[in-house]
Amino acid sequence: MRGGKHGMDMDKRRRFEEESTEHLREEGVYWEAEAARLKQTIAVALMRQIEQRGLALTELAASLGTSRAALNRILDPANTSITLTTLTRTAAALGCKVKLEIVVPR
Repeated sequence: MRGGKHGMDMDKRRRFEEESTEHLREEGVYWEAEAARLKQTIAVALMRQIEQRGLALTELAASLGTSRAALNRILDPANTSITLTTLTRTAAALGCKVKLEIVVPR
């Protein structure tokens, strides 16, 4: 037996993820959706660090030597065009570093 209700919920979730992934692949948009999900995670993590430090976006932009508009593009969850250099520089300006992990999907 799986583990009661929690085990069934996990089975439903896994089945939903598999079906969703398959649908996105069939539609030819899987990689775009995956990039968008990753960028949203990055944007949320950066904003969390900015808020925890009480930084104004203009201050952060100045410390990066860039414009507020450029910083807005970095923080835009829908804008997937971010280089690793830009990401690591932004994280460093917040006193952080980037940790990237490549994993085998479930």
